[in-house]
Parts: sequence; structure tokens; C-alpha cells
Amino acid sequence: MTQTADPATRSGAGAAEALDRAVAHLKGLQRDGGWWKGELQTNVTMDAEDLLMREFLGIRTARETEEAARWIRSQQRADGTWATFYGGPGDLSTTLEAWVALRLAGDSPDEPHMRKAAEFVRAGGGVEASRVFTRIWLALFGLWSWDDLPNMPPELVLLPSWVPLNVYDWGCWARQTVVPLTVVSTLRPVRPLPFGIDELRTGVKRGGLVAPWTWSGAFHYLDKALHAYAKVAVKPVREFAMRQAAEWILARQEADGGWGGIQPPWVYSLLALHLLGYSLDHPAMRAGLAGLEGFLIREETPEGTVRRLEACQSPVWDTALAITALLDAGAPGDDPHVLKAVDWMLGEEITVRGDWAVRRPDLDPGGWAFEFANDLYPDTDDTAEVVLGLRRVSHPDSERLDRALDRAVKWVTGMQSRDGGWGAFDADNTQELTTKLPFCDFGAVIDPPSADVTAHVVEMLAKEGKAGSRECRRGVKWLLDHQEADGSWFGRWGANYVYGTGAVVPALVEAGVPSSATAIRRAVTWLAEHQNADGGWGEDLRSYRDPSWAGRGESTASQTAWALLALLAAGERDSEVTARGVRWLAETQRPDGTWDEPQFTGTGFPGDFYINYHLYRLVFPVTALGRYLERS
Repeated sequence: MTQTADPATRSGAGAAEALDRAVAHLKGLQRDGGWWKGELQTNVTMDAEDLLMREFLGIRTARETEEAARWIRSQQRADGTWATFYGGPGDLSTTLEAWVALRLAGDSPDEPHMRKAAEFVRAGGGVEASRVFTRIWLALFGLWSWDDLPNMPPELVLLPSWVPLNVYDWGCWARQTVVPLTVVSTLRPVRPLPFGIDELRTGVKRGGLVAPWTWSGAFHYLDKALHAYAKVAVKPVREFAMRQAAEWILARQEADGGWGGIQPPWVYSLLALHLLGYSLDHPAMRAGLAGLEGFLIREETPEGTVRRLEACQSPVWDTALAITALLDAGAPGDDPHVLKAVDWMLGEEITVRGDWAVRRPDLDPGGWAFEFANDLYPDTDDTAEVVLGLRRVSHPDSERLDRALDRAVKWVTGMQSRDGGWGAFDADNTQELTTKLPFCDFGAVIDPPSADVTAHVVEMLAKEGKAGSRECRRGVKWLLDHQEADGSWFGRWGANYVYGTGAVVPALVEAGVPSSATAIRRAVTWLAEHQNADGGWGEDLRSYRDPSWAGRGESTASQTAWALLALLAAGERDSEVTARGVRWLAETQRPDGTWDEPQFTGTGFPGDFYINYHLYRLVFPVTALGRYLERS
């Protein structure tokens, strides 16, 4: 009688072949400089706003317009809408901005695709129901009144760091956006377009009476007071605030010409400087516009060339994950691909102070940022992942490597917040008052500790032999205290509970929490209960707003890998649940060694802005398969 092989044996052969193909593909993607970078795909607001910015500055060209419009049209769905993520529901503000951009490109409002989009916008409340950022873009062109937008005075930049609502109470991405917007909204420019947006209006006025004793009411009346103040502002004070805002903006321009390595502060800083009298030939303006070219992706399609703009770029993050993936797949510590990546990474170390030093003035700099150029904003998440990977490498200049990693560990440790967790860019950036402002109707504006970031730091500290340190123990307690009632963890920077759980379980186990502990067993049960019938895992981004979507969605390679990483860390290597997940990866792999993943599994702002990291579909499966096969 033939005996049936156990689950691990049945999965092992397919997993090994899949891993070898994936490793070959990953190595082939390494750039000459030693780094990896996958595209960060977002939604068409990036492209619509890029065209609007160029129109406002008077530099929009016919070629740029045609290529961007072609891309925007290609992303419209059959119902006439545009979404913020693949397969998601139509989004009012995204659809509105796409419609305006296509009108700029010459599309008639009477064309079927434009009529469908306008119908959707009106049905959702019209332009009156769009987010503040969308209406700011419309106000720049006289399509919305500046009087009907929240007032953001430039005097904000003058507030000391101990006063509530100062710029350092905002998350780093938000403060770099808000400061230039205070300039723009104060100067209130209008450069009319040759068309209107009546097709998008309902005529229904939003809002009404609000109780002044509520936060919403208090800030509603504060906004009215700020509008009144704007009309009588003391001229010398306001002029001084505007100069200080300009200096603040210029001091944060990076080597690549951008601000923070992300689209919103980059674009709004260019608009603010332009309105303050900086010509397009000024070095800051010239560098800023030139730098945006490096964020453009042009692609040939049957319909012609399309042009799209990345909201951000992730070479440090992608390279750190690729190094770990190769090492987990069995590459030796002196593998040429790995060493080449480490040499590049050492050149990216940050040794200057940034805004994080406002809350941690006595902490020495160290660590890494997410992007090619973002020296003022290193982050704890990237730095933790870099340390986890690079500490395993056999580098010929081990002293240089160790010094860089030691600086990074010290910096990350010092960035722990008072509650024991870690935020991404700042310590103790938890001022909820900021989120109540009328301006803040889109995206996260503060950077509190999160489970995924805290987990990566805890795992790094434990690998560094610091599991018994006070900082690591406090981080473990924070994670245990923040486990969801169902046994999962929330994922701030990845989708969502699968990501959070996939990060936390390995960290807790590495830090000494036994796999038999209740918290770990509850997480394993949650993962088993949310495995799809096909053996994989997936989670729709709607879980950020609707808990019924938690752990539910079409299987993806990255999310399946995250679940497997948790299961493997929890001692579930030989379970049927793990074997089914491994088989799903092996059976869905493409012949070239990677996986198809149109779904967005990265998170910019929970509930509002999402990312498809094109390298996630490869690096995380390589890591999961390598650990399953125990190659490292």
C-alpha cells in the first residue's frame, strides 16, 4: 500500500522550484548601482494634479497632456468612475479630478465617458462633497471660491513646538504639505480655465449649524475667526510669517529637488515658491521641476505612449527587503548581489539631523530613509529592515558596516514614543487635536505608533541581542496590548490585518514570546480562519473602513507570504494550512519567476490612499518560501 506523503513533503518540491525561479528573477531586477526599485503605482490623482500644476505654472505641453490623458482614460472603469485602488469602489474626488484633467486635455463633456463620470460625481454629492484638497485645486483656477475653503494662516509656522497645532504636531508628510498650503491659501491666486464645471455641481450647500461645544463646532467657529483675521491681519506679522514659511520650505528641499520624496509637499512647495515670486529659472524651482522627471514612467501601449507619475519611490525599502529575501533563500553572506546592494546602502546612510530632532534633540542621527533623497526624514521602519538584513552580511569592510548599523540601532531605539511603541518618522507624534481641523478630511495627518512599525523595530532589537532591554520589553508589551479582539493586528502601512499580523508574530517570537502563548495561538487561529479556499490569503483595502472586510479578499502573492511568515514563526511549518499556502504560491507563479498582483497591498493613508508596490509580489514570496524550506 502506497503511503501518502505528509503536507510538507508534498509542498517542498514545488516550493523549491518556485523559489529558484523567483530568486533568478529577483537578481535580474537589480540595478547597476546595486539597488532594487519596483514601481509604486497609485491612482490617477497624481497625473491629474501634475497636469493642473503645469497648467498653473504655464509649462504644460501638448505631449505631456496627451500622454497623461491617455493613461487617465485607460484607468476609467465601465461605470465611468476612477477608484483609489484596483477593484475598489468609485471615488468621488478621484473621478472629479480625472474629469477636470481630461477637460484640460480637450475631452468634451458630452462624450460618453465624460458624461458617465459627471453623473457619478453628481450622484455622490457633486463638487460640493469633494475633499478639501480637490477644492483647493479647483480654487486655483476659479472653479471654487477660496472663501469656502478652510483658512490656514502662514502664522502657523511661527508657533513654537510646545504650542498645540504647531507644525511639528503634524506627521512629517502633512507638515511639509501644510506649510506651503498656508502660503497658497493666503495669496488665493486664480488663473481661469477656458471651461467650467457646472456638470459636476449639485447646487446643494454642505454643512449647517454645528454645536460649538463639540470639536467640530469649535473648529468651525475657529475657521470663521481665521477668515475674519485674514482680512485684518497685521501686515508686518503676516509678511514675516510668509518669509519664514518660504525659508522653512527652502530649508527642506532635498538633493533631488523634491520635498520629502513624495508628491503632495513637492507640488505644493513649487506652487508656494512660485506665488512668492520665485521664477521658474530660480535654482530651487528649476531643481524641483527637473526632479519630477525622475518620477515619471512612460510606457508604450497599443493606444500610444502613456505617462504616469509615481507618488513616491522606494529604493531603500525595496533593497532592504531584497537583501533579506536573498539571504532567506540561501544566498551566502558574501553573495555578489548582496554585497553590491550593501555597498549602495552604506552610501545612503543618513548622518544629519532632521525634523525628528525637534522631539529628540539629544539623539544622534543615524538610519535610512525610504527614498533616494530624503535626508531630513529617515524612518524607523526602513532603518529596522535595513539593520535586519545588513547585520547578516559578510562585508569586507565589517568595521564600517558595524559602525553604521550601531548608529542606526541607537537612533531607532531613541525614537521610541512614550507609550512604548514606534511611529514611522517622529516620536510622540500623537496630537489628536490636529485631526479635528476642517482642513483634515483626507489622509492621516499624525504619525502615532503602529503595530507593523513597532513589530519591525522589536524584531530588530531582539536580533541585536536586546530582547531583554527595557525598550524592547516595552515594545513587546505595546504589541500585546494592541492585539485586536479577533487575534489579529492592524496594519498601518500595508493591507491590513494580514500585514499587521504577519509583522507582529515573528517579532514577538523573536523577542522571546513562546509560540504556545495565547496571543500567538489566537493569531494563528485568525490566519487559519481567513485562509481562502484556494489556499492563499488576501485582504481588500475596504477593511480600513469596513471591518467586515478584515482578512477577506482575493488571494495575492504578497499577502499570502505575510500570512506564511507569521505561521512559520509560530511553529506551523508542518501544518496543512501552511502547506496549502505554499502550494498556492508554487501553483500561481508565472513562468518568469514572479507573480501577477494587480491588487494594491500597500497603504499610504488608511482609508484614503493606497499603493501597489510592484516588488512586493516577489520579495515577500521569496522570503516566505526560503524560510519554509529553511535555506537560510
